[in-house]
Amino acid sequence: MKSTRILATFLVGAALVVGACSSAASPSPGASEAPATEAPATEAPATEAPVGTPPTDPLGVVTVAPGEPVHIGQWGVFTGANASLGQDSNEGIQIAIEDHGGKILGHDVRLTTEDALCSPEGGATAGAKLAADSTLVGLIGSTCSDETVGGIKAITDAGLTTISPSNTRPALTDAARGPEYAGFMRTAHNDLVQGKAAAEFVYNELGLRKAATIHDGSSYAQALQQVFADEFTKLGGTITKQEAVSTGQTDMKPVLTAIAATSPEFIYYPYFVAEGGYTTAQIKEVPGLENVKTMGADGQFTADFVKAAGAAAAGHYLSSPDFTAFGAKYQDLVAKIQSKFGHAPLSIYHAHAYDGASMLMAAIEKVAVQGADGTLYIPKGALRDALFATKDFQGLTGTLTCTPTGDCGAPVMAVYQITDRETGGQWPPEAPIWRQGQ
Repeated sequence: MKSTRILATFLVGAALVVGACSSAASPSPGASEAPATEAPATEAPATEAPVGTPPTDPLGVVTVAPGEPVHIGQWGVFTGANASLGQDSNEGIQIAIEDHGGKILGHDVRLTTEDALCSPEGGATAGAKLAADSTLVGLIGSTCSDETVGGIKAITDAGLTTISPSNTRPALTDAARGPEYAGFMRTAHNDLVQGKAAAEFVYNELGLRKAATIHDGSSYAQALQQVFADEFTKLGGTITKQEAVSTGQTDMKPVLTAIAATSPEFIYYPYFVAEGGYTTAQIKEVPGLENVKTMGADGQFTADFVKAAGAAAAGHYLSSPDFTAFGAKYQDLVAKIQSKFGHAPLSIYHAHAYDGASMLMAAIEKVAVQGADGTLYIPKGALRDALFATKDFQGLTGTLTCTPTGDCGAPVMAVYQITDRETGGQWPPEAPIWRQGQ
């Protein structure tokens, strides 16, 4: 669902900024800032409008005075067991801003972050705070689907549009979604794709026929395990039991014991770092599950999960986007993250965040109107329309085209397996062991 476009006279084409990169301070969690670089850039200026006659827009217009920055934000998880997921995306965003020359139409880019805690309540708090900031132009986020469930209404009602690099819950872009999701879109895959890929891997590649699932009550894990169960059943498999744990739960043996009574060959538990770690560490200790195979998903694709699970993580499977299918420039991003932050990518959505930030900056340049005195007027409804109209955008993760409900990703799914290499401290896994469609 998109807002009404502003008059065409205010819509202008603009090329992406190309400039030298320089370092920017890394934002710390909770509304901190990363100063934009001062590197010069070659720009295509926005259309000039007479001073005092800014454009009108049904969702409002952000005014950026001469010398003031264009303000974009990121919301997601930055503290707790899942912090690496949000930080991974943040690092991709920072590199995207630097690659863009650190400026939009002559104005520095200001990036702030808001911790949404990977929960509906945290998302609601973060969403309300972001919605109240009249200087914000657009957002990247959230990290966890639950955050979006809690915060999207406030963000949409404020006229803001957010691009998630990692929300995968199918309902977020379903045609039946409510009007509160008009400001939501994503560069991440849809779990209708990921759940199907996981089922195909287990049934066709591993040759297993009996599986159980566990979720943690989150909208993400509940939906993903159900897609897996439905697809596995369609293929001819049997789901022996579907169980649930609670966020914060540490003793998984009662649930695992109930599952063991149904004699599964495989257990799928696509939830997050802490609970995933406890489950993996305890699963082989339960009689009847000594030889069961296990699998998680993108929420566990981080070295923090391996630390949480310990040596028991060896052999565990993880579904993920296929990094080997990304564009040739993806390795440049990996090298820049290593150089700037001193480590390999923390999780899997740094490139999706890079693409989201690049899409947002390109769209801002497309719709911005510049006054004769250098004031920049950014109409929020026109910006939303330009983002949803994205077509054939050449991103690091593939060629991105957005659907009317905001699915913009170009997903190619794969399965990785954790080995002694990863439990020994090396991350990430070197290559997928299976690719969907191959």
